[in-house]
Amino acid sequence: MRILVTGGAGYIGSHVVKLLGERGYEVITYDNLSTGHEWAVLYGKLIRADLGDRETLRKVFREFRPQAVMHFAAHIVVPESVRDPLKYYRNNVVHTLQLLETMEEFGVKDFIFSSSAAVYGIPEKIPVPETAPLKPINPYGETKATVERILRDLSRAGTGFRYVSLRYFNVAGADPEGRIGFAYPDPTHLIIRAVKTAKGELERLEIFGTDYPTPDGTCIRDFIHVTDLAEAHLLALQYLLETGKSEIFNCGYGHGYSVLEVIRAVKKVTGRDFPVVEAPRRPGDPPVLVAENRKIRERLGWRPRYDDLEFIVRTAWEWEKRT
Repeated sequence: MRILVTGGAGYIGSHVVKLLGERGYEVITYDNLSTGHEWAVLYGKLIRADLGDRETLRKVFREFRPQAVMHFAAHIVVPESVRDPLKYYRNNVVHTLQLLETMEEFGVKDFIFSSSAAVYGIPEKIPVPETAPLKPINPYGETKATVERILRDLSRAGTGFRYVSLRYFNVAGADPEGRIGFAYPDPTHLIIRAVKTAKGELERLEIFGTDYPTPDGTCIRDFIHVTDLAEAHLLALQYLLETGKSEIFNCGYGHGYSVLEVIRAVKKVTGRDFPVVEAPRRPGDPPVLVAENRKIRERLGWRPRYDDLEFIVRTAWEWEKRT
């Protein structure tokens, strides 16, 4: 089966491409390499182009004839989305529309969308179910919610289009085989910043708020290993092909760790101490963000293999030492 993966040279996309290739899928990656890397594409062909380049996109569809599309090509940095919302709406929404229009032109009906728990904003219920209202609190989250609404409406239009939207919680770790991992400029994710601090690449690690209504006063997050997340994408594709039903799934383990618990795990795994300083809260950070994941387990039969904080940190650390 032929799969077009947009953004397949990036962190999550490259892990999905790797898994697709290992499972025998024919893959083509479409990526402008603004944050992705050519070396991260381990299987199939890489087309270096922007989704805004309509003619190149149409040429890829015409020549490769994909049977399904997995869409990862998005800007993802929340503070940047606040500073430059037009950049985020143009790439995350307008370019996605162009991709969907091209799919329609060439009769491609199956779509897997890389969404985010950012669509929930600050949820009222924990764990967060997929039925929770969409109340994003930043432009990044708004772009993901906007695309989800477009997908919903398109699936109801009677054209045969169907999709699965996967709402990621906190993705972390690296390929257990050590072939690919996180390589994004100026990372904002806690585990990446922590291992970089342990490595000596950053002078200190900041904790943004220590007065939250949690057991140790720091935020709690649901961390999911990137390989388990990649597996969810293949299961989502299989589900779509077998049932023909559009659906939305949370991608998380259903439990969380606090910032301080993560820091302790990083120090234990790396065997290194490093400076940690308290900083003011960041606007919009919910105290707790944990997925209700019963639906993905029941509907997709998803059984994560790497639900272990120290394992997640260890794979991130082993990858970091290679870079």
